[in-house]
Amino acid sequence: MRPSGDQIEINYADQRAVITEVGAALRVYEAGGVAVVEGWDVDEMADACRNQVCYPWINRTASGQWSYSGRTADVGADNVVKQTLNHGVVRWRPFLLESRSESACTMSLVLHPVPEYPFASRFTVTYELGRDGLSVTSRVDNLDTVDIPFSLGFHPYFAVTTAGIDGSSLTVPARSYLEVDDRLLPTGETKDVDGTVMDFRHARLVDGVVFDVTFTDLERDPDGLFRCRVVDARGGEVVLFQDESFPYFQVFSGDTLPEARRRTSIALEPMTAPADALRSGRGLLSVAPGQSWSARWGVARLR
Repeated sequence: MRPSGDQIEINYADQRAVITEVGAALRVYEAGGVAVVEGWDVDEMADACRNQVCYPWINRTASGQWSYSGRTADVGADNVVKQTLNHGVVRWRPFLLESRSESACTMSLVLHPVPEYPFASRFTVTYELGRDGLSVTSRVDNLDTVDIPFSLGFHPYFAVTTAGIDGSSLTVPARSYLEVDDRLLPTGETKDVDGTVMDFRHARLVDGVVFDVTFTDLERDPDGLFRCRVVDARGGEVVLFQDESFPYFQVFSGDTLPEARRRTSIALEPMTAPADALRSGRGLLSVAPGQSWSARWGVARLR
């Protein structure tokens, strides 16, 4: 048995993607035979939340208790040093393949109440390849009798055609970023990027910059989409977009990863909320019983 379960392959023109049964993660995405995301081998487990779906919270939440709709959650820790539980609970659970075509697949998971998240919901994600690249659409359905809180994010690591990300330029049209404490939890303070090392509103080299930062006040194009761009030292270009349902954006350069993975790719993460939203309420979403919510992001390799 493969660690990530069944492998669902979709194709369009020269594009190919592989989605895993476990976690509905994007294990492979390539265009023209060139990797767009840095994935993992079919006989391995995903490391460092690589290309995984993060629901019902993104980033990390502090250990301890939090309450919503009259229910209390009891959160443990998978990072025992920082006492946080990271990236939700669905990334290690098997999803059901709802539908599949040559170029698209839809997968779903019914999440029953657990101590860390005592609410019932259905999470559905559709991956679709097309002329403009890969599109990812998510839906949350409230299966409970009370309003349910959540945040959602994705954790794709984007590949470069060089040995590492140094020499690449990055464009993140965002006006602000969040301050964090030594546990990497937001302090509640927002800082203007102007005049700081985190000002990537115009293309700049990533050399020497350590990223594990949440951006907000995103600048959007006339179509309402936020777009981030990476161009590597050989001219390989990737553009990520996210719709208005994702008002936050995380960049992670992998400096804390094991040496073999350190700064070999860059994680660009659409997020509906910052870390610890279930406790702080910042950016937290809520869906009423019988109601649903959806969001879309995507990526294209331009050259």
